[in-house]
Amino acid sequence: MEIDWERLRAAAVEAMRNAYTPYSNFPVGVAGLVDDGRMIVGCNVENASYGVTLCAECGLVSSLHATGGGRLVAVSCVGGDGEPLMPCGRCRQLLFEHGGADCLIEAVPRPLRVSELLPFAFGPEDLVAAEASKEPKVPSRLLRWRGRGTVFVHPDLASGQRVWTGYWDRSTGDDGKETGILEEAPTWGNVDDAIAWGRVRTPRVVLIDEEGKMRWVGEGGTPPDEG
Repeated sequence: MEIDWERLRAAAVEAMRNAYTPYSNFPVGVAGLVDDGRMIVGCNVENASYGVTLCAECGLVSSLHATGGGRLVAVSCVGGDGEPLMPCGRCRQLLFEHGGADCLIEAVPRPLRVSELLPFAFGPEDLVAAEASKEPKVPSRLLRWRGRGTVFVHPDLASGQRVWTGYWDRSTGDDGKETGILEEAPTWGNVDDAIAWGRVRTPRVVLIDEEGKMRWVGEGGTPPDEG
């Protein structure tokens, strides 16, 4: 898509003249080219409660979606002198969200991509990674014991200190029962507390000691399938 930077900047200057800046006297205007060819604008709007002041780019993004959505292709942001102005860090994140890494921002001597202004930006894929990290993690040495309806108690580190934790594993899935982890344990400084947590949930409790050796600590003798 061809970008008419002069036209884009002229629209940004016009928007800047409508900025509400009684406290800073620092008007900002912005204009954006959308991927369907339309042009949108925004200006900064200040507030006596400084923290709720809206940057011009906030207005731009609101206008983007109020007029039909789409993706920003190019953006011109200007200050009171009508010259190109770099968006603040928060607004760079806004532009990344609604224009992506390749969205162009007017700058001197050449336009810059958002990825140049905000490398390693936070995006939707980071939320996916964060959600995935919440999934319970089973120590690799215990994977072969999955699916036995057992509580496993094992050592861990917290703030550099040795603690005890564990997880309550579901059954094998026979008769339509769910598989996987049913519950993760809190952490304790005392292994006996961790074992007690497990025994409340099931008579099948296995301890993995600090050397990685497994020991039955549930009720009764060691079942054949836990040997």
